[in-house]
Amino acid sequence: MIDLNYAAIVAASVAVFVVSSVYYVLLSGRLAELSPVYADTSRPPAWKIAQEPVRALVTAIVVAGLTRLLGIVDLAGAVQLAIALWIGFPAMLLAGSVIHENVPPMLAAIHAGDWLLKLLIVGVLVSLWR
Repeated sequence: MIDLNYAAIVAASVAVFVVSSVYYVLLSGRLAELSPVYADTSRPPAWKIAQEPVRALVTAIVVAGLTRLLGIVDLAGAVQLAIALWIGFPAMLLAGSVIHENVPPMLAAIHAGDWLLKLLIVGVLVSLWR
């Protein structure tokens, strides 16, 4: 079992949840223009809200495990890992949604920006908080 800093993981999860929530609130108008899903102004169901911190926690655990396995303990390494993960996973998945599912490029870019923020926050917190 990998020895992880669970306080850093929880802190990163909370930070990601808060930053991502603010990010989407700030971009809610643009999102509503791009997708009918975001045009619905009613409050999302509780289960949708409750699953976001769980997703943030899983992301933080995975990134923390990778930083530990790779021995990343500095800012440069944390940022490099975050960018590599972002390019390899959310950016490529979102590019596929634009190409194959006709998702508007701006909508994918907004989601990609959220994921870049998430990975940078988690990467930095779990790498530097020892």
